[in-house]
Amino acid sequence: MTLPAQSAEAAQPAVPEAPTAELPVVPAAGAPTAVLPAVPPAARPGAAPAALEARDVSAWFGEHQVLRQVSLTMPARRVTALIGPSGCGKSTFLRILNRMHELTGSASLAGAVLLDGEDIYDRGRRITRARREIGMVFQKPNPFPAMSIYDNVLAGLKMNGIRAGRAEKDALVEECLTKAGLWKEVRDRLRQPGGALSGGQQQRLCIARSLAVRPRVLLMDEPCSALDPTSTRRIEQTIGELSAEVTIVIVTHNMQQAARVSDQCAFFLAEQGTPGGIVEHGPTEAMFERPQDPRTADYVNGRFG
Repeated sequence: MTLPAQSAEAAQPAVPEAPTAELPVVPAAGAPTAVLPAVPPAARPGAAPAALEARDVSAWFGEHQVLRQVSLTMPARRVTALIGPSGCGKSTFLRILNRMHELTGSASLAGAVLLDGEDIYDRGRRITRARREIGMVFQKPNPFPAMSIYDNVLAGLKMNGIRAGRAEKDALVEECLTKAGLWKEVRDRLRQPGGALSGGQQQRLCIARSLAVRPRVLLMDEPCSALDPTSTRRIEQTIGELSAEVTIVIVTHNMQQAARVSDQCAFFLAEQGTPGGIVEHGPTEAMFERPQDPRTADYVNGRFG
């Protein structure tokens, strides 16, 4: 599906780093409320990790084009790292992958984003479904500060109209916090505010919150950039543990991190005022040790960016 670029008289607006919290989703009046089955994600139809594919994606803010014809396949059960200098469109591309780009009034795009072959921008596909299947973890941890750790994990269920019994909720909170590597640290204080946790713990709480609605893909926009080295190592360990259960796409400026956590990399670049695009992509080892483009070699070896 292709959406035409919009014209705008105003200059390009600043792109927000991240909303302070996920947008609430209120079920329509009279609509049936979903019930969360008390079964693991792998046993639920349609809950398996999904391949994500961008086809000829271009993006604009007003009349300013920021991406031009980006095509990339992000395989299921793999970690794809998006690398490149600031301003080359990586975060914009990430937001396009779960329809957050359109939250900016002057934003527009062309191309298609396929989740297991189905275009998430198809007019018959609800935006809430896309954001439930494709979760997002932002650069800055954004738990609901006054909400308890327990309720933070379950916040997505209420937003998506998903009902669950107390036993199911308890099991889900433990499961998601365990997967996020946080359960042992907070199991005795689940009723304390999420905002009282350390920065690294807050980020893992946000990961747990994203996992609670059973996403098939998890997008991460520089999730460790504001964290100390110890917290960064824990998040990276969590990414490695989750990759067997959910497809992960991560934006990072840390080349060592990209080499450690990803299975494949895509190198974005915007040169001399041109829109951003992918210079080269492929298996991580090949991108770092045998890049085909000299610009890729220069970037991964720290000669610019």
